[in-house]
Amino acid sequence: MTTGNFSYPLPANEPVLNYAPGSPERRILQNTLAELKSEVADVPMYIGGSEIRTGKKTAMRPPHEHSHVLGYFHEGDKKHVQQAIDAALKAKESWTALSWENRAGIFLKAADLIATKYRSYMNGTTMLGQSKNAYQAEIDSACEIVDFLRFNVHYLNEIYSQQPVSAPGIHNRLEWRPLEGFVLAVTPFNFTAIGGNLPASAAMCGNVVVWKPANTQVYSAQMFMRILREAGLPDGVINLIYVDGPVLGDVCFNHRDFAGVHFTGSTRVFNTMWETIGRNMGKYRSYPRIVGETGGKDFVIAHKSADPAVVATALLRGAFEYQGQKCSAASRAYIPSNIAKAVRKKLTEDLATLKMGTVEDFTNFINAVIDEKSFDKIKSYIDKARKDKDVTIIAGGACNKKEGYFIRPTVIETTNPQYVTMCEEIFGPVLTLYVYPAGQFEKTLELVNSTSPYALTGAVIATDRSAVELATRKLVNAAGNFYINDKPTGAVVGQQPFGGARASGTNDKAGSMLNLYRWLSARTIKETFNPPVDYRYPFLQQDQENN
Repeated sequence: MTTGNFSYPLPANEPVLNYAPGSPERRILQNTLAELKSEVADVPMYIGGSEIRTGKKTAMRPPHEHSHVLGYFHEGDKKHVQQAIDAALKAKESWTALSWENRAGIFLKAADLIATKYRSYMNGTTMLGQSKNAYQAEIDSACEIVDFLRFNVHYLNEIYSQQPVSAPGIHNRLEWRPLEGFVLAVTPFNFTAIGGNLPASAAMCGNVVVWKPANTQVYSAQMFMRILREAGLPDGVINLIYVDGPVLGDVCFNHRDFAGVHFTGSTRVFNTMWETIGRNMGKYRSYPRIVGETGGKDFVIAHKSADPAVVATALLRGAFEYQGQKCSAASRAYIPSNIAKAVRKKLTEDLATLKMGTVEDFTNFINAVIDEKSFDKIKSYIDKARKDKDVTIIAGGACNKKEGYFIRPTVIETTNPQYVTMCEEIFGPVLTLYVYPAGQFEKTLELVNSTSPYALTGAVIATDRSAVELATRKLVNAAGNFYINDKPTGAVVGQQPFGGARASGTNDKAGSMLNLYRWLSARTIKETFNPPVDYRYPFLQQDQENN
């Protein structure tokens, strides 16, 4: 037996490549995109050591080019959910027993594979399958997932090192064990990194996982799964399945060994999960961990001291990068009357320069929204806004789904701070502005705080430090990630742990130690070196009489 205290130092964030014309990464990525489009992928489920092909195939199409078929994935059903659970539980004993340094090595190798050999494939499958431009894919499916893997190894090692004090004659220690049972990971379409982190973070802690990605993210999810397998992940530790949500829940939430769910998605679905788990509490071995990051109605509030150019740029990037399909995307903005004209002018002028189209053309800033259902929902808000007397569409509004699901970045201005697009999550390229009297900043902060049930991200833009301090204090519960003089998107692992409260989730902060604690269960062990042999304590002795 060999022993050692192994070191996993705090890593540096993975450098973001720029894909400038003539750069080697641009050429490699363009070649990979062409290669991926020339093939028809046949994507199985991964259950235990088997690749499962059911023959019930669903086409994967680029949202920006829905006439093209990237390939097909094989849909599963109830029995495949059960098979995935069985495979996970079968793998649990050996996975839990594997030494920490060997467990860590798998995920560190996966990170290196993504950063090098498979970087263009992670980016390429994300670009084509989820309609992200090269930069948005790079910061997500390359850099962020690499950071999640490397930083989580460091954070988990730090947790394992946390030990209690010991009194004389006693040794105390903590064992950080995985949860008893299996963890369910349910992941969204919009971030490949979230799709990878939710199952991987739980597995890194020694858990076994059943992973269901969104159907619109399967193309990149299967690429990550293939990389994990190449990195040495044992069979059954993570089981990747493609099934309907209700079918998944019916099996998993009724299983005695259900130990927890790691979720990113809609508030409605998460609430249903929580209610179902609550009703089934008597069935489980222990209280399941419920971790979720859900919706957002993210805000930007500008102060009268703000630079209009800073405000407009933060709004353009914060609202329209990746077509506004970020949980953190700016979707409501409060602009003081003294700078409203300047903000409006720069915002509309800059929006007019944005190119929209396919991801293969690297000059396109805007690509397509994820699917027809999303397109129709977003368009319905724009159509209603055209008819409302309280609303003016000052930019964008064009929608076309003939070749892809394209919606031009849209800016709505309303005189009603409770207008529907100021309150409801749209999850698309729609930003609503409300102009408030410049002298009513504090009153408007109360409006910001009370308008939405969500509390994910928000930003204040001001040069007046007293205004910054006031907003930071007044909006303490309005955003789990709060930005000063910046857009409310772009959290970086290790720098801005991500998550919100209220209707935005459990605020367990992906990309930090806080999240990893949720997938661990501590056992305290006390060892006494010289145990007593008589039950009597000194206080029981009688007082000696004075002679």
